[in-house]
Amino acid sequence: MEQSILISTKKILGISEDYTVYDLDIITHINTAFSTLAQLGVGPVYGFMIEDESAVWSDFIPDYPTTNGTPTGDDLQFNSVKSYVFLKVRQLFDPPQTSYLIAATEKQIQELEWRLNVHREESQYTDPEGYPVNPEAIEDAAYFSDMRAWRRWVDNGSRRDLRGLRS
Repeated sequence: MEQSILISTKKILGISEDYTVYDLDIITHINTAFSTLAQLGVGPVYGFMIEDESAVWSDFIPDYPTTNGTPTGDDLQFNSVKSYVFLKVRQLFDPPQTSYLIAATEKQIQELEWRLNVHREESQYTDPEGYPVNPEAIEDAAYFSDMRAWRRWVDNGSRRDLRGLRS
């Protein structure tokens, strides 16, 4: 059986599955973590959020490796996503009391963000050379750049500041 995002996060926080008093707070913090992951380009293109305990981890990353419906844990990105969500929720829901632990948690979160971003760039890289270049667009950009320089010259009333050079 797949793990519920909410239940597994509550377990990491040390909260019983049956204790639902803080569910709204935890769900809000989980969704905040998913929002940050979406901005990093990790997960579904249009973002992801949970509303209750029915959402499972494979809903967030559908291509998570499984064997007969049981997660195998082979995808390092998936494990990093889970750790990231857990750390982010812990930081928001129950922050550490000492500055040393706060700094250590923030450093772990930053490292996971960096690693997830690098993994995304490696797996979803788009070559910028693959896009066609429109020569007319380049000419238009050059024309408007010249017009901006001319406008600066006219506004200043002298040739003193044409393209930042003194004449």
